[in-house]
Amino acid sequence: MTAEYEVSRAGGQCGTCGRAFAEGEEFTSVVLEVKEGFARRDVCLSCWREPPLEAVCFFKTRLAKKEKSKKTFVDDEVLIDFFLRLADSEEPHKQRFRFVLSLILLRKRLVRYERTIREDLREFWEMRLMRDKVLHRVYNPALADAEIEELTRELSSILQGDVSDEAEERDEEG
Repeated sequence: MTAEYEVSRAGGQCGTCGRAFAEGEEFTSVVLEVKEGFARRDVCLSCWREPPLEAVCFFKTRLAKKEKSKKTFVDDEVLIDFFLRLADSEEPHKQRFRFVLSLILLRKRLVRYERTIREDLREFWEMRLMRDKVLHRVYNPALADAEIEELTRELSSILQGDVSDEAEERDEEG
């Protein structure tokens, strides 16, 4: 059985003052731990002070221009930071996110698979982070392909957001 977590996407406006972001404007995004899982909140640079205590990670990004990709850019360091911050969690949804993050990092060649460790009917992958050569254990929750795809979409929504599509959805509803 898999749990589904609603993840908020970038809203195209500051979560503090409510001002809409302009095309190409830089702002800070913070991924928060909430009761339901994770949520993303975007804050303009004039309102940004420091991350709240429940922040899992934060990063600067910018609203893409319409003629380019709709997605905002997230660099490799943000992915690595999120991966590292989830390391000590025993919560199943965080372990699943971390596992999918490890697959993304593996594909980008930012980590290298070393070996599989089995302990008490649980499987862990030992992964070497290439930037500092440190080994990390990643719990393998034995996800089906469909679960990996869904978690990948959720991570994409958290880290990148699709401001243009969400704004169009609000316009249609309103």
